[in-house]
Amino acid sequence: MCLIVFAYKLHPQYELIFAANRDEFYERPTADASFWDECPGVLAGKDLQNKGTWLGITRQGRLAAVTNYRDPSLLKSETRSRGLIVSEFLCGDDAPRDYLIELDNSPYTYDPFNVLIGDRQSIWYYSNVNGDKRELPPGLYGLSNNLLDVPWPKVSRAKEALGALLQEPEVDMEKVMGIMADTTPAPDHELPDTGVGLSQERMLSPIFIVSPIYGTRSTTVITIDYSRQVHFVERNFTAEAKESWDVEYGFKLESSG
Repeated sequence: MCLIVFAYKLHPQYELIFAANRDEFYERPTADASFWDECPGVLAGKDLQNKGTWLGITRQGRLAAVTNYRDPSLLKSETRSRGLIVSEFLCGDDAPRDYLIELDNSPYTYDPFNVLIGDRQSIWYYSNVNGDKRELPPGLYGLSNNLLDVPWPKVSRAKEALGALLQEPEVDMEKVMGIMADTTPAPDHELPDTGVGLSQERMLSPIFIVSPIYGTRSTTVITIDYSRQVHFVERNFTAEAKESWDVEYGFKLESSG
């Protein structure tokens, strides 16, 4: 997952409006979002290479998503897949704070990451780059391949566009999808320097990435309204976005306890 933007408790109808683009090599095998046989309450896509996921939600309202932190100098050897952080939270029953404490003390080695995890009571953010671990108050947030709300051009542009949609009484899923489909590159003077070189920074700068071997593989939009109704749409793309197809689910969150 390489770009996430979400509004938490800012809209009179929706407790959460969550949009995310997953950027990945096109050759990496992936399953579309579905409810998992091994964890029946989990709705998520699946990375068929390492069996984790980048984003998912459960029928009980557990939500998790991960992004990589882009800095080649921080990469390690013999690491565990970061997608397992998401899948293990979704399949488990630990409260978000407790899960992050366990993750912070994990014996496993992970390459740098950010993770958002939540349930019906709270949403939390954690990065293993600086150890930042905190509950998020209501607000508008953006996360790419740096720390939460670092104003990379794509993050700022997506947050501004979603913020404008919050003024409307109904959330149009296609308008949210439209925000995440923006292929406008950032001007060179606004590009971050993450150690991958200028040509790569240019290619990675749009909200929606297109290149011959790597790009935005899917866009997911999730809304949860105050009656606990979930609307989940995943739009998947072939190489260079030449074709797309949608996977859509709707369900009411199960009562806790």
